[in-house]
Amino acid sequence: MEPHLTVLHRDADILVLDKQSGLLCVAGKPAEHGDCLERRARDAYPDARIVHRLDRDTSGVIVMAMNPKAHRHLGLQFERRKIRKTYVARVWGDVVGESGRVDLPIACDWPNRPKQMVDMEAGRPAQTEWEILAREETTTRLRLSPLTGRSHQLRVHMLSLGHPILGDNFYATGEAFAAADRLQLHAETLTLHHPADGTVRTYSVPCPF
Repeated sequence: MEPHLTVLHRDADILVLDKQSGLLCVAGKPAEHGDCLERRARDAYPDARIVHRLDRDTSGVIVMAMNPKAHRHLGLQFERRKIRKTYVARVWGDVVGESGRVDLPIACDWPNRPKQMVDMEAGRPAQTEWEILAREETTTRLRLSPLTGRSHQLRVHMLSLGHPILGDNFYATGEAFAAADRLQLHAETLTLHHPADGTVRTYSVPCPF
């Protein structure tokens, strides 16, 4: 994979990037997983630090902190659910309705980790709002707005509706998996309070699929 870095915005406090699909946010233990967004960012900007993550195969906007104060500030915003994100996804099948909310708790599927699953007893609360963007021949294009930040939340919630995200190597099978050459999930917008002055800023990356 070409080791490039797409910078959307940079100042003394934050670094906003467009992450490509297939790139890890942080390095994995195996040597072949050493290339990652954090490493590429720190090669160019040594003070940059990861605040949140996107799944390896998810593309789109992500913010990093450029100093410890900004890191704490952004971390608290995520913890207190002050940061808003929207995603675009293409899912298998024709979704019934025009909008809705999935409110199903999520837990790790330990025998099959890193997969997650809906677990009504042991799961942590998770909510996702969705709305239809377009209906295609065998698929539906959605805008997804997670209200919580559980691992694989959007992927598990779409599966729970019976509409797995296209190209999802964990949760899609058969035609749904084969319908795309990558996970059809993209982080389109991220809205935050800037650590320097608290002003609300939105950063966006057009959907590539």
